[in-house]
Amino acid sequence: MIVPLSAASAWTWLAWALPALLLAAAVWFSVRYAWWRRTLPWDRPRILMYHLITPHPPGTKYRGLRVPPEMFGRQLAWLQARGFHFATMSELLTGPVPPRTVVITFDDGYADNFAAAHPLLLKYKAKATLYLVAVRDDGSDWSAKKKAHHDSGELVREPKLTDAQVREMLAAGGVWELGAHTMTHALLPALSPEQRRAEISGSRQRLRDTFHVPVASFAYTFGIWGAPERAAVQEAGFTTAVSTEPGADGLPFPDPLAIKRIKISGKEGMLAFRIRLRTARRGLWK
Repeated sequence: MIVPLSAASAWTWLAWALPALLLAAAVWFSVRYAWWRRTLPWDRPRILMYHLITPHPPGTKYRGLRVPPEMFGRQLAWLQARGFHFATMSELLTGPVPPRTVVITFDDGYADNFAAAHPLLLKYKAKATLYLVAVRDDGSDWSAKKKAHHDSGELVREPKLTDAQVREMLAAGGVWELGAHTMTHALLPALSPEQRRAEISGSRQRLRDTFHVPVASFAYTFGIWGAPERAAVQEAGFTTAVSTEPGADGLPFPDPLAIKRIKISGKEGMLAFRIRLRTARRGLWK
């Protein structure tokens, strides 16, 4: 038999429980968003890492990689309204680089970079650096190269940029700059020195020959690299290379072949975006 609480008992319970609930909510919010982290100096350029600009179809696994177009537009509008300066990777080396500079980067080479991201970059007078996989039509599951059980085929089914689309992007008055992301999105530490050299140096040569533009920056696939991979990138003639380690390096870069970036997730809203711009991380661990 359930005995109903009297009004006095209910108020007593609420007076006890409410502070505990508020404290739990405050702890959750502080852990999730780490709002208390210090703001990194604004003379450090924020290099943002994106992959897909696409909605979240039902049942998709890689929701973090998918930033919906409307969210990407809100992010660009927010940056523009607050006076951020848009730059490409090469412009960080040639300077001058004003405070509150942001570099938008895209990894891999998905067709929505042209269909969805490109018009929004034009609209907000922004720029981006595209780290393009040189061979994008071989039907391989890029994610499974890191972990075999990531073989859902979801990313294989995502349309990739065609050479014609890339050429149109590069012809759009300095909106896009091209960087390399290996020949086949290989897991570099798993390769022999010869294979590693072919993936890294070969991708630079292939992109230069195909698009007739400078290719001076590289992005490590899966963010996994070490001394052999760094040496191969340097040997290939790249002047910069970006990682997936969260942060915002100062200029000149402490190591131009191991530059930190800020991951932008499609599972987060504008609050997380603003916090990542301030601190390079969203929460306590991410």
